[in-house]
Amino acid sequence: MNTRVLLVEDDENITELVRYNLETAGFAIDSVADGEEGLLKAQEEAPDIILLDWMLPNLSGLEICRQLRRKPSTQNIPIIMLTARADEPDRIRGLETGADDYIVKPFSPKELIVRIQAVLRRVRPALAGHMLAFKDIQLDNVSHRVTRSDRVINLGPTEYRLLRHFMENPSRVFSREQLLDSVWGRDVYVEPRTVDVHIRRLRKAINENGEQDYIRTVRSAGYALDEHK
Repeated sequence: MNTRVLLVEDDENITELVRYNLETAGFAIDSVADGEEGLLKAQEEAPDIILLDWMLPNLSGLEICRQLRRKPSTQNIPIIMLTARADEPDRIRGLETGADDYIVKPFSPKELIVRIQAVLRRVRPALAGHMLAFKDIQLDNVSHRVTRSDRVINLGPTEYRLLRHFMENPSRVFSREQLLDSVWGRDVYVEPRTVDVHIRRLRKAINENGEQDYIRTVRSAGYALDEHK
């Protein structure tokens, strides 16, 4: 599945430039031109990475970044500020607010793609290769083989995709609706409660021998893969 990028930008020319270059590079991109709409879309859809202008209608990019970092369901989404504000104090303020990178306009589309890839490697290092690992669980994307402490775990196709999605995004909280979009696909209608059924199956498979349960249920928010107590 292509990396999903949310671009929050009110300049149509920049939006088209970014869209063309990212889609050519294999990214899936969604864009909005309003700050409040951008915040809502980020919270509802949990993109893989957000490109965020600073000066936006209704809500600034800085405030969007601040609010996303406060919520468990969005606090780990990578954010790159893409802005004309080039002064050093602005750069520092953007990074201190929670941005993972800061790119000043005008920018090179090729550099933007490289910086996106660098942020994703840093935040989600498992994506650099075909092997995903979390604690004692390993997932081979080529052979579709899953092991835990050398024990082979047999998973159905949906449970495998769920685990892979969690392992690609450790510690991020996903709502049922976000998991449906990412794992089942946006064009497939499935009842949100179906997610709970597959989460139970996944838990049963990976915790067969009474190992620590790494899948955390977050009340009123969803699920995450982390080493909770």
